[in-house]
Amino acid sequence: MFSDQSPNPRLRAPASYISLVEEGRSGDLPARQGTRRARNALPLGALAQQEIRARLLDGVYAPGQKLSVDELSSEFGVSRQPIMEALRVLSTDGLVTIIPQVGSRVAAYDAQEVRDFFAMFASMEGAVAGLAATRRTNADLQALDEISARIGALVDEEDLASRGRSYRIRNREFHAQIHAMADSAIIADLSQRMWDRSDFLINTAELTDPLHNIANRHHDHEGIRRALHARDGEQARRAMETHILGNIATHAGQS
Repeated sequence: MFSDQSPNPRLRAPASYISLVEEGRSGDLPARQGTRRARNALPLGALAQQEIRARLLDGVYAPGQKLSVDELSSEFGVSRQPIMEALRVLSTDGLVTIIPQVGSRVAAYDAQEVRDFFAMFASMEGAVAGLAATRRTNADLQALDEISARIGALVDEEDLASRGRSYRIRNREFHAQIHAMADSAIIADLSQRMWDRSDFLINTAELTDPLHNIANRHHDHEGIRRALHARDGEQARRAMETHILGNIATHAGQS
């Protein structure tokens, strides 16, 4: 879905995007057989890291909550070392804070830090959308249209928790497709951690939950999609920035 079939294949979206979509966590999406095989082939330590990351992004752990290496190693059936390495990696992504001689805790950010992040993130995603508008192919647009249609179908989902989880996965898929359209190795390298941080903050920073306000988010996506179809880079940039900044529109008034 994320690659062009031409003789010069375009960049695929970051692997983390694809794994979130394909593994079908929490029953949101059907897991694919090939993905199951790939996950089963991973070392237990790597699987533990994936699961801890997913819990952080879903807001399972509260900001500042202690992450016990002993408890996690027992839960996942691995030694302490893989869990410590997993937490180290997650700390480099800004999801975990490691305090020497004390232990690890879920990262916590104040209101100003949250606003600063989304201001920077909006600018970056706007630039990506602007590039995508000038580089996209018809096949790219068709793939994006299909993803957008699946997001639109979530509007009528009555189970709010399921709808929120499904939207997060589909939303990542939508934005990953736009990143693939931009066809930039630099963008692909930067995008994973930025999107992980965004999902983490949405679920832990007391934002008004955009994952449940599907109709408005889908409306934003449709504006972005129209600009991409029109090859209007400036409008795509503005629409994307507005979409991302919507995450903190009410948060700014809370502090």
